[in-house]
Amino acid sequence: MRISKHISYREGVKSNTATRLGIDNTPGDYELGNMELIAERIFEPLRAWVGGPVKINSFYRNKELNLAIGGSQRSQHCEGRAIDLDDTFGHKTNKEMHDWIRENLNFDQLIYEFGDDNNPDWVHVSYVSEDQNRNRCLRAVKKNGRTTYEQTN
Repeated sequence: MRISKHISYREGVKSNTATRLGIDNTPGDYELGNMELIAERIFEPLRAWVGGPVKINSFYRNKELNLAIGGSQRSQHCEGRAIDLDDTFGHKTNKEMHDWIRENLNFDQLIYEFGDDNNPDWVHVSYVSEDQNRNRCLRAVKKNGRTTYEQTN
């Protein structure tokens, strides 16, 4: 089963934490539909531009898994609407991918996750729908040991 041309179902739901803790990270039809939509509207155009594989760090996370990893209670990952990307394959940098998404795609949130001014550690992007997306750009930073988000538009 495939979520899109370049994302297998296994890749979309895989989590080492879920495996370790025995958490069933199976999405329902609603979440799977959202995963297919973000794959079509965000991942596939990005991958075509990158010209090769893009690593998915995290895609779907059910509420139990999200809690286990310390994710936000309102995480869009729990709805299948967010994906964390990391170009460990060397085709483009995370910053290049972040900037290309910002300039070329309609998205809900785009987060420059930690790192430095030259490159984020990974890129978080979410998608709701063409008319409900906020095109909101944020940067995740640590302040006093806590993650905070600064608007960057």
